[in-house]
This record gives sequence, structure tokens and C-alpha cells, in this order.
Amino acid sequence: MPMKRTSVYAEAADLAVITEAARKRGVPAAELLREGIRLAAMANRVWDEPLDWPTFDISPVSGSAGER
Repeated sequence: MPMKRTSVYAEAADLAVITEAARKRGVPAAELLREGIRLAAMANRVWDEPLDWPTFDISPVSGSAGER
């Protein structure tokens, strides 16, 4: 996916943490910033329709092996 350049203001302490983490992981700090942006975007995404997750009935059944 093509990227677009942007500017972000951040606290100096936060940038220091990002820089140190990037150094330890051996990746550019920009990669950690992109990862954080991606996570924030997905965590705050609003879907047009509710997700249709399957549901399961986990109530005990009479006579099952788990009952005594």
C-alpha cells in the first residue's frame, strides 16, 4: 500500500521510548510509529454493519460426563 508523508507532534519522553525500542528491535523508529498508527486506526474503526459472530451455548447438558 502506498504511504503518504505526514507530521506528528509527540512528547519528547514518548519519542525517547520509541527510539530505544526501535534500536533494540533493529528497526527504524518510523516502523514503530506506523505500527502504532495502524493499531490505533483498527481499534477505533467503526463498521457500517455489526459483525455477525457465531455464538455457542456452553450451558451444561443433563446427564453429561461433567455432572455428578
